Amino acid sequence: MDLKITTIIENNPDDDNLLFSEHGLSLYIEYEEKKILFDTGQSGNFIKNAELLKININKLDYVVLSHGHYDHTGGIRKFVNKNYNSYKLIVGKNFFNKKYKLVEKDNYKYIGNSFDKEYIHQNNIEVKYIEEDIFYITENIMIFSNFKASNKFEQINKIFQIKQDENYIVDDFSDEKVLVLKHKKGLIVIVGCSHVGIVNILETIIERTGMTIYGIVGGTHLVEASEKRLKNTISYFKEKDISLLAMSHCTGKYAIEKIKHEFKDKYTYNNTGNVIKIV
Repeated sequence: MDLKITTIIENNPDDDNLLFSEHGLSLYIEYEEKKILFDTGQSGNFIKNAELLKININKLDYVVLSHGHYDHTGGIRKFVNKNYNSYKLIVGKNFFNKKYKLVEKDNYKYIGNSFDKEYIHQNNIEVKYIEEDIFYITENIMIFSNFKASNKFEQINKIFQIKQDENYIVDDFSDEKVLVLKHKKGLIVIVGCSHVGIVNILETIIERTGMTIYGIVGGTHLVEASEKRLKNTISYFKEKDISLLAMSHCTGKYAIEKIKHEFKDKYTYNNTGNVIKIV
């Protein structure tokens, strides 16, 4: 049950500065003979990085998009243009909500997908829209959604909104999906941005599975966390005795430094080109 996770692209450059980096996230996961692409960054440069890393993304089983923000889905068009078609696309049922960010009063910036359902249909992409709490790819590879609020310190940021007709409403991120891998050491939780709150996500997963969390990989959106929220989140990680904290992207520099200080060698900065192996 060896697991390998390669960060194809992320905000920060690789250690040798040979790869492209950008504000975004794309991970390549190899587990149980399945090959999964989790998110595609914002530009499509993950494709160039995959070539440099000698990763064959023409042999994917699944492409999972965590939520409908440009920095996680923006690479899809270039990916599709390469005629990669061996995969099934997995997204949330509300993935195509029109997503915006409130920049200032009455000024909204579009931050959603660069493609729509018609684009998926025109390109004959096999797609699964997730509605259920747990969707099983295999017995040990799962997609979780419909996360419950378990605390008061994690609140969805109201600057993220969706447009319905001519009105803007706060995005509840009902499209957010999390990839969970069942391993002999525990659950490995792979997140895109954790807009609904990383503790909410983990508590929901523990409640549904009754299993312990071994590791977290991806973005946790602690970049916007207050001191109270960050303190409570770190306390939660300690309480659950999480062994691998490989967080980056929207986690934020300050939160990363605090987590690194608290967890020492349990923390891994998951920058572009980083490889995680769990045996």
